[in-house]
Amino acid sequence: MSTTWNDRFATWAKSPSQTETDKIEHSITAIKKALAASPKVASVTKVFVQGSYRNRVNVRQDSDVDIAVLYTGSSFFAHYPEGTKREDFGNSAATYTYAEYKNDIGKALTDYLGTEHVTRGDKAFDVHENSYRVDADVVPVFEHRRYSRSSSYLSGTELRSDSGDRIINWPEQHYANGKQKNDDTARAYRGGVRIVKKLRNIMDEEGIAEAKPLKGFKVECLVWNAPNTCFTNDTWFGDVSDVLNHLSFYLASMELCKEWGEVSDLKYLLAGSDAKRKQFEAFVDSARRYIGIA
Repeated sequence: MSTTWNDRFATWAKSPSQTETDKIEHSITAIKKALAASPKVASVTKVFVQGSYRNRVNVRQDSDVDIAVLYTGSSFFAHYPEGTKREDFGNSAATYTYAEYKNDIGKALTDYLGTEHVTRGDKAFDVHENSYRVDADVVPVFEHRRYSRSSSYLSGTELRSDSGDRIINWPEQHYANGKQKNDDTARAYRGGVRIVKKLRNIMDEEGIAEAKPLKGFKVECLVWNAPNTCFTNDTWFGDVSDVLNHLSFYLASMELCKEWGEVSDLKYLLAGSDAKRKQFEAFVDSARRYIGIA
């Protein structure tokens, strides 16, 4: 049984094919051209890839691309230390709002690509796939600054969804930490993430309920919290077994996993939610049963 799974895992661990990669790159190029053609946003945007493609954990035949469009003008979001306000750090009120920026990005995309190829979503614009590009989520973001009392700050990104949610991410820190863990595990970490993400996808396709709530980012964060010693086996089956068994043990108690973070290590993965812990535990134990190690 383990030999059969190991053969499958060896395939799942691989990066997307060159054809898939080319289609992703075509999507990125199309977005950049659309924004460059708009006089209103061309000079105040920085386009960069984030998510699974940037972090090299995207799964074969499940490839789309997440593209951040960062406003580089004077407006930004900030979190200040308790008891302080923006004036204490010499910051003035924004004159250009996030809502205005999202509208301007949407217009740039539809003017260049056509309204039939772009759909506005709650958080991002969906640029639809065609014969030469994959589906792309274009996410307008402002810089997010997490200030310390010394006036230094950590730089991330923030978006405000149409429904009112505030979403803060740390893409540079996420990428750096993932790369370091991959280097420290002789490049086994990213392969392990791809395997567990593909395993989740297949379980979901087969109607296994525990797999459905967990999307790729959450799976990546779970695997991130497995120690590097889990990635030292001679086979992929050994690595994945060690990862899932470690996660199962620690997810059995909030006390054991409460300090787990997202890959950026700047946000808690569970944030004290026992419901999330049980959701993750249910998936991990279901995955263990699925591959025959529980």
